[in-house]
Amino acid sequence: MAEKDFGTASMELAGIELLDVEAMETLYRLENSGEVFYNLLADRMDNDEAAALLRKNGREEAGHARRIQRAIAHKLGRDYEPAGEMLECFAVSLPATISPEMLSAIVQGEIAGDAGYQKWADNEPDPEVARLLRLNGREETLHGERVTQAIAILQGS
Repeated sequence: MAEKDFGTASMELAGIELLDVEAMETLYRLENSGEVFYNLLADRMDNDEAAALLRKNGREEAGHARRIQRAIAHKLGRDYEPAGEMLECFAVSLPATISPEMLSAIVQGEIAGDAGYQKWADNEPDPEVARLLRLNGREETLHGERVTQAIAILQGS
């Protein structure tokens, strides 16, 4: 079986109603890969201000991974340190040029990410894990807002 990439892992998680530890480990890797995604996206911007907004999203995606690590530890009832494959990011493929339509799709993806986190939190029996999931979700909407700002900057608004 081929290794999952960023998009495949994201779509796989979108279909899950309740996160078990295995799904949370995939989510951990996906969030760390989100940092790579946003940095690659920023590298393709010809505007430093827009790129800075995207890089901030990337740093926060790495923070989401750390939150998921804490949620896993809470679920397990012990410290949890990712190792091996867990430390590897999913492959991220982007075109050389980023279109406004792609940026708009990223905004929609972030909004959907918030909805996914809220769904997982709603289905999570542990209140602390649910709290951590909700925090990540709210920040996904902020990421969409930053991408919207980047679009406006790039359009010269």
